[in-house]
Amino acid sequence: MGTAAVVVYGATGHTGRFVVAELRRRGLAVIVSGRDASRLEALAARVGDVEVRPASVDDAGALDRALAGAAAVINCAGPFAVTAGPVVGAALRAGIPYLDVAAELEANVATFADHARAAAASGTPVVPAMAFFGGLGDLLVTAAMGDWTYAEVAHVAYGLNSWHPTSGTRAAGRVSHERRAGRRVRFAEGALRYHDDAVAVQDWLFPEPLGRRSVIAEFTMADAVTVPTHLAVPEVRTYMTVEAAQDLAAEGTPAPEPADALGRSDQTFVVDAVVGSGGVERRATASGRDIYAVTAPLVVEALQRVLSGRTRASGVASAGAMFDAPDFLRALAPYVSVELPH
Repeated sequence: MGTAAVVVYGATGHTGRFVVAELRRRGLAVIVSGRDASRLEALAARVGDVEVRPASVDDAGALDRALAGAAAVINCAGPFAVTAGPVVGAALRAGIPYLDVAAELEANVATFADHARAAAASGTPVVPAMAFFGGLGDLLVTAAMGDWTYAEVAHVAYGLNSWHPTSGTRAAGRVSHERRAGRRVRFAEGALRYHDDAVAVQDWLFPEPLGRRSVIAEFTMADAVTVPTHLAVPEVRTYMTVEAAQDLAAEGTPAPEPADALGRSDQTFVVDAVVGSGGVERRATASGRDIYAVTAPLVVEALQRVLSGRTRASGVASAGAMFDAPDFLRALAPYVSVELPH
């Protein structure tokens, strides 16, 4: 390969395959990595023109060899509670940017807590949660804030017409459920708080095409971790449409199936971010198709901005802190349609 390639760790997973395709679509050289050499070889045979470097997260030497000479690494391998720490560590040893697509709250808290000092000292960019859950909401809240330096509350409502979870989502969910002993979680005052409060349901008026939907009123997602790291917003509330939450909870819900030439499913979404202060509200929204597929342009756009120096922070930083949020969101067309404050 003529130029330094990007390592995709977890390349054979559902989201990893979309990320590999998006990197290649943008003309970037790719190294596929993960623990299963045979699956990596099979992926390379299908897509062509990628290098294969197997590595397990419990083998630091193998991870170092996988990242040697690379331009950056994108971690797509969940559960991130298991993979994020070792792959971030390998990226810091290699001195290359690290990005991941983790939606797991505990994993994101750990990335900020455990790696901020080393990343800042070395000047290595580390961008966790650069995905549909986490990065997109963080960018929307940041864009909605605009010139505000403070907001009393940020709401991020996820309007999914359905949620067909991948095997990776289910595996990560099992890890989180075991950690929480079945309790629910919120992020407050810089820490995760576990509780047994009853689930509350309310209505949320989404922009079209969803309209008014019933939502779980406290369905805590990665935005609740990322937003307070860089914005003066003491309360971040996230919501999920009831039908999507029921799909996720049901054991029999099938995995997503391709429904177009790009391999995207027919699941659609609207993400509605509202910030409020002094009785005034500002809103930013995004809509599109397939929550897993849309993660690919999100994380690859972030990668290209990091590699070209179009960043606003260093060390460990969320999407909204690292990038010009309105400009980033507009760059996601045609994958995502956005409506931003004027």
